Amino acid sequence: MMTSSRKTPHSVFVWIWLPGETHPVVAGRITMDGGRYIFNYGVSYLERNNAIPIYEPELPLRRGRIDPLPNMEMASCLRDGSPDAWGRRVIINWLVGPKAADRGVEELNELAYLIESGSDRIGALDFQHSATEYVPRLSAQASYQELLEAADRVEKGLPLTPPLDQAIHHGTSIGGARPKALIDADERKLIAKFSSSKDVYNVVKAEFMAMRLAHLCGLHVAPVSIFETGGKDVLLIERFDRIKSDGNWQRRAMVSGLTILKLNEMEARYASYEDLAERIRHTFTNPKETLRELYGRICFNVLCGNSDDHARNHAAFWDGKMLTLTPAYDICPQGRAGNEATQAMLIKGESRMSTLATCLSARADFHMSEDEATAIIEGQIETIAQNWASLCDEAALSPVDAKLFAGRQFLNPYCVQGLGRKHKALTGHFENARAHIIALSAQDG
Repeated sequence: MMTSSRKTPHSVFVWIWLPGETHPVVAGRITMDGGRYIFNYGVSYLERNNAIPIYEPELPLRRGRIDPLPNMEMASCLRDGSPDAWGRRVIINWLVGPKAADRGVEELNELAYLIESGSDRIGALDFQHSATEYVPRLSAQASYQELLEAADRVEKGLPLTPPLDQAIHHGTSIGGARPKALIDADERKLIAKFSSSKDVYNVVKAEFMAMRLAHLCGLHVAPVSIFETGGKDVLLIERFDRIKSDGNWQRRAMVSGLTILKLNEMEARYASYEDLAERIRHTFTNPKETLRELYGRICFNVLCGNSDDHARNHAAFWDGKMLTLTPAYDICPQGRAGNEATQAMLIKGESRMSTLATCLSARADFHMSEDEATAIIEGQIETIAQNWASLCDEAALSPVDAKLFAGRQFLNPYCVQGLGRKHKALTGHFENARAHIIALSAQDG
């Protein structure tokens, strides 16, 4: 059990991997001040010829105290490096105890989550107690079976053995709510996602299917693979924020969509694709291609039933001057009680309805004609239908899951609600494809 002083640091140092570098340098310090987290760049960092702002709109390169934006407790680009739901559960389990959710947790401020999570976090930042010595928080080597066991025990609130504790703790630095771990391969770095004891359907295989289909639709997507061990499925996602260089690893700086939109956690429901498209037009590299890519992702999310497209599930690389959209990740069909569904982000105006009509209404924000937008949607529908059988085989989908996914999560009938007579051809195209994948899935049963 950790001491109270260890749980409640009042300052931590921010280390950064600069572009092209394989070793970090100290950039500055975060300090608590009346419930807010203040940042100061170090003098040595400001004097570097290759220094870049951690993120210019929030933390420009300058001397002195930099307060968070008025609606933030901490600069959002720093908060991006903090663990989300799953990582916090592991840290609480480790620091406070598996059954101590009501005592001691209040002592864990945001700096505690930064400093106690693993060092191999998403992006190019890490957080340390020292300004002069970088000491990475490394993981113990563990098999997939051991990682699965550790994830299961954390979910159930059970204590971990020291080796399992260290192994699963490595994955605390990455976001999301699902059990996961970081895997170091020789030439690749991977994120492993595990099935959960709370799953009512095979979420891991659903995400695999969606990610593979998104790639086949021509979207820029992180590579994925899937396998089974110990009777449970494991999804492997290749990390795109790491580059192998002469035996060492470079880290690519990233910021989330929430940071780009200047929203805090409680304001996430106001995140809008319209606003993100506006940022893309002015602050992203290759804006025309990026707008088309993002529009394709919105349409595909609707078609595959991924309504968990919140602003932290979008991100961009930051090179010190401009943003570049990262590959897509976390495209996972969600469970739904009825047909009607809404996206996590607003699509057009105040509408977030998960329909193709809503997507088409937003096309102008992405500099797209109606014919261009319709062609993207039709192409995605056709790709899903043509590749459905082979991907069901590749995922070793059970007859029960195949029937659940086909026409329910993928190509749900709600997608075409509101299209009207003007888009009769698109509706017919959709309904034929939906009938096709349902028939294929019924044959498998």
